[in-house]
Amino acid sequence: MSGVAGMKVGVVGAGLMGAEIALVFALAGADVLLNDRDPAALDGAIARLAALTERGVARGFYTAAQRGEALARLRPAPDLASFADRDLVTEAVFESLEVKSAVLSSLDGICRGDCVIASNTSTLPISTLAAALAPRRRAQLIGTHYFSPVSRMQLVEVIPAFDTEPAIVEDVTATLRAIGKSPIRVNDVAGFAVNRLLHAMLIEAVKLVEEGVASPGDLDTACRLGLGHPIGPFALMDTVTSGLCLQVQQILHDNYGERFRPPALLKQRVAAGYGGGRTAPGWLERAEA
Repeated sequence: MSGVAGMKVGVVGAGLMGAEIALVFALAGADVLLNDRDPAALDGAIARLAALTERGVARGFYTAAQRGEALARLRPAPDLASFADRDLVTEAVFESLEVKSAVLSSLDGICRGDCVIASNTSTLPISTLAAALAPRRRAQLIGTHYFSPVSRMQLVEVIPAFDTEPAIVEDVTATLRAIGKSPIRVNDVAGFAVNRLLHAMLIEAVKLVEEGVASPGDLDTACRLGLGHPIGPFALMDTVTSGLCLQVQQILHDNYGERFRPPALLKQRVAAGYGGGRTAPGWLERAEA
């Protein structure tokens, strides 16, 4: 599976993560199907990728010809049944055990017996998700946690479940390298490695604001200029949304206790609609729409 050209890939979930996972495989030469249960989300994802790759050509990341070939290889698939011939399928749906389990169960009944199924979960243990699959399929389930924006971020956490075959881990790792990513292997624990590091920092950053120590803007400046981070914690929360950060912290808190308790200010802002993203005001500025 590690040779990408001609590989048949499927991605379930046409949000920011899923759409760009589909794109990086298409740019590497794979035949890619992108699925979402919401037709409008699927159409929107294809339009976003067209605009994103146009900017990629302007910035010299690839040529106009490479862009055209990649977009031709990436097709919307409203029906999951079209995934029956895929070699590798990645689910990138909402970070919910129930939602992901339902998708994995559907894929189990559709995909070929030798298809590898990957989850892009950022917090849920892969072995827990494996319970949604028939026992015969669990050896081919693996976690591949990408980072946003997928088109630019190289890191992927590779997480084997209890029953994942070692050969699947090696093959998926080689495939990720072939699409230009830098995979690291992480044991199957809630939150894996990077999110535990990240959210410990985000929680403390919000507490500093709660205590009146410094403003969100000044703390972002401190992290960029004092710690060398490319983006500050509050700009990051505005990008990925505070709602998603709260959701991740609640999962981490359930698994690890008090050190990951979400700050009251974060919960209050999310409840009040100050979650950031494309449509809501965030920590640093108000949204235009």
